[in-house]
Amino acid sequence: MELEGTAGNAQKGMTVDFDTIKRSQRAGWETGDYTRVGTTLQIMAELLVEAADVRAGERVLDVACGQGNVALAAARRFAVASGIDYANNLLARGWERAAAENLDVIFSEGDAENLPFDDETFDLVASTVGVMFAPNHQRAADQLVRVTRVGGKVALASWTPAGMIGHMFKTVSGWAPPPAGVRSPTLWGTPEHLTELFGDRVEWIQLDKKEYVFRYHSPEHFSHWFRQFYGPITRLAGTLSGDDADRFASELADVADRFNRADDTLVAPSEYLEAVGIRRH
Repeated sequence: MELEGTAGNAQKGMTVDFDTIKRSQRAGWETGDYTRVGTTLQIMAELLVEAADVRAGERVLDVACGQGNVALAAARRFAVASGIDYANNLLARGWERAAAENLDVIFSEGDAENLPFDDETFDLVASTVGVMFAPNHQRAADQLVRVTRVGGKVALASWTPAGMIGHMFKTVSGWAPPPAGVRSPTLWGTPEHLTELFGDRVEWIQLDKKEYVFRYHSPEHFSHWFRQFYGPITRLAGTLSGDDADRFASELADVADRFNRADDTLVAPSEYLEAVGIRRH
């Protein structure tokens, strides 16, 4: 995962080694235990599949699925659900969660920028804060469209630049700048970027800004949790020591504190964009 990238059309007209970037991203997600964070975001997936009006029997793909939040939500509604991700440790947790709930979900290893499915395979292709981290935005968007049937839906939940997580990514990028040409993942949380990526192939019928509320004991607890478990941040934190480690921990806590609306614990909303569209051609 690269947390913050160059604005504008940085990927156009320049050579970017996306394969090397993705190998680094994968190593990041396979560090720590992202599922300890990811499972707390389940409500975002439940809301997204409701917004997409998932029906029993529909074919649903959860792209960059992590521990399978969307796939599990779709399976609970008796859809034919699949999830794909390149981090095998996260896929393993998805299988465990599905087995624990007696849900039929197929998880497989794969790249969001090169989905191993035929054209127009799925009725709904969705992602909650997953595909937004694919380094080649256009390639990922093209793949989402390709595997969605004409008349089917694309549904995305993506952190916005203005929200708490967007600010956290900017803080992290101050310690680990992204490779040149990698655009910010939070651009997926803007309607303008979705229009740029999808053009008239997808008609967006819903573009709603929503909030996910992070609830922790304190800003310091939030900082500790993300440094301990949020793979790419865990990997970065492992390279720091002494005063640098303390300052990084403090900066993450400060981000959470700025958005905190509670006095005794942490209750910090983070804005995200919930987008649902229909593939037109």
